[in-house]
Amino acid sequence: MTDPAASIRPRRSALYMPASNARAVEKARDLPCDVVILDLEDAVAPEQKAAARDAAVAAVRAGGFGHRELVVRANALDTEWGADDLAALRGSGADAVLLPKVSDVATLRAARQALGDDTPLWAMVETARGVVNLPEIVDASREVGLAALVVGTNDLAKELRCRPGATRAPLLPILAQVVLAARMAGLVALDGVSNVLDDQDAIAAECAQGLEWGFDGKTLIHPAQIAAANRVFSPRDEEVAWAEKIVAAFDLPEHAPRGAIRVEGKMVERLHLEEARRTLALAAAVQARQ
Repeated sequence: MTDPAASIRPRRSALYMPASNARAVEKARDLPCDVVILDLEDAVAPEQKAAARDAAVAAVRAGGFGHRELVVRANALDTEWGADDLAALRGSGADAVLLPKVSDVATLRAARQALGDDTPLWAMVETARGVVNLPEIVDASREVGLAALVVGTNDLAKELRCRPGATRAPLLPILAQVVLAARMAGLVALDGVSNVLDDQDAIAAECAQGLEWGFDGKTLIHPAQIAAANRVFSPRDEEVAWAEKIVAAFDLPEHAPRGAIRVEGKMVERLHLEEARRTLALAAAVQARQ
């Protein structure tokens, strides 16, 4: 049996940082986020795009981000900067390249050709067409090296002309579709950003909603949001304790041939054992970073 710990990498908090801001990029090397996303798209003004691209490549090659996964968000291929971004990122050593506004498989194929074979792709789901085409997009994940889906809630709300509010109710059907599509293909699923910066309770509530809907973590726009995301998307002590009991019970010799057993008055099946092992692996991976 494959060890779950071998494939578990915490992505509780994925922080966008403008690649054009050298001070912010340097600060990111010491922040407690799991993923740093150097942004060449929304956070960078048109006149700074070329300089930001050079800065992002230099930062990737310089390293120093420790355990943090280092991702670069390129500009869309249909913009004047997209092709140059991918050409510069080819062979750069980034852990992944995040593509904005992925609406079809053709975009992923073009990006794969531009990047070569080594760099995983992450795709942002932030257009109506992208949502509708999710099944085809994830079906091509192995072909194009797609590893993660990232929701772009602000762009979706703009295109749909909806008003999410604190509950994000108009977007919940789409959030469910993204998680479903990601799980179909074994991909990581990251929730969209919260626009709240100063209300920690509101940030934590939105993170908790993302966790309930099945996301692996949350994209962030400010370091003040990291603590809430890390806390919410880390297994709770009681979850770890329950997972340990399930694993210990199934490890008993008399339970080896059984598909379901009784643990503290509850019926537990082997599907719960698989989830328990994943919980323990995630908890161990989180603990290793503290």
